[in-house]
This record gives sequence, structure tokens and C-alpha cells, in this order.
Amino acid sequence: MSSTYCEVDIIETPREKIVVEGPVSAENLKTLRINDELKNFRRPAAQKEALIEIADLPEGMIYIARQFREIIGYVTFHYPEGYSRWSRHPNILELGAIEISPQWRKRGLAERLLREGFSNPVMEDFIVITTEFCWHWDLERSGLGLFNYQKMLEKLFGTNDLKRRATDDPDVTENPANVFMARIGKNIKDKDVKMFENMLFEGAGIH
Repeated sequence: MSSTYCEVDIIETPREKIVVEGPVSAENLKTLRINDELKNFRRPAAQKEALIEIADLPEGMIYIARQFREIIGYVTFHYPEGYSRWSRHPNILELGAIEISPQWRKRGLAERLLREGFSNPVMEDFIVITTEFCWHWDLERSGLGLFNYQKMLEKLFGTNDLKRRATDDPDVTENPANVFMARIGKNIKDKDVKMFENMLFEGAGIH
């Protein structure tokens, strides 16, 4: 998917120039450094390798914010993991992670990354889901409490028409602060919407 479409957004001020672009190929990612503070999910070096692996997937898409040759933020899209219930749906794409380096926050980079990602026409062919796990949230440096951080995420993803959905998926219900959201693309057929709706509640834990 990534080879047919690419978007670039440049934020330029007298003091800095930030490029927001994607989907970025695995080969291009290999030539970039990754900011040392991008470590919410794993160590920075391991996170860069994960980005390269996702970009190499047939469906994988990576959007990045960078200053010069340094990645300072990213968002990932890929198929759901095989153990997930959502992997059984033929038209679901997962927004897997979004992260901005702390020293580059408050510049609207998360909003721009999402806007670039969802401006890709291929997104209209998918139901895009995201599960935001509270244990990845940077509560200390954000200055937000747990549920204020949750509201912030809902607002952020809502700008691209992702809506919070109730589900009995045990990964989501493990903590009441976790957030599950979905966006249904314009080209999704009614039968596929219905299949998704039926998957929201599958009686997990009911015998």
C-alpha cells in the first residue's frame, strides 16, 4: 500500500523545520536516526527496528515527523495481530502506535501525523481501529491524570472521525481507562460493517 501514495507536510519557523511524511519505506527508515526519548513502547533502537519491520509488511504504513535526519514522532498502521479477534475481519487495519518525543510536543505533531495518515485514500477501504492501553501513557510528563489523558486521546483521534466503541475484547476491558476507537471507511460494504459490529461483543468469559 505504501508504494502508491506519499504525503509530505512541512512545518517551518525561523528556528526549526519539521517534516511530516509518509508512508515511509523501510529503506528510508534505515537511513534515519531515532530520537532517544521515543521509548514509550520499547527502547529507541528496538523501536526503530519495529518501524522498519512494519514498513516492510505488505499492508504496513509508517508516518513520521522528523527534524533533518532524526525521527521525532511516528504513527503506525498494520493488520491486527493474529491472536486478536479483529484479525478475522478481512477489512480491518490497526493504528498500532503513535508517539511524539517529549521535547517536541505541543507543536501539533500528533494531529499532523494522523491527518497525513488518514488523507491516504486507501484508508477508505478499511475499518481502522485503535486500542490505547493506559500503561503506555506518559502521565508524568504530560501533567494529566489518567482519565484526563483518556479524554485527550479521544479528542485527538476524534479529529479524524475515530469514535469510541464499547467492546468486550479482554485486551480492552483489562483496564477501564483503556480506549478502543474505530473509523469506518467510506468504501466499506454494509456486510463488512455488520461483521465488525457483531465482533464487538462475543461474550468473552461467558460459558
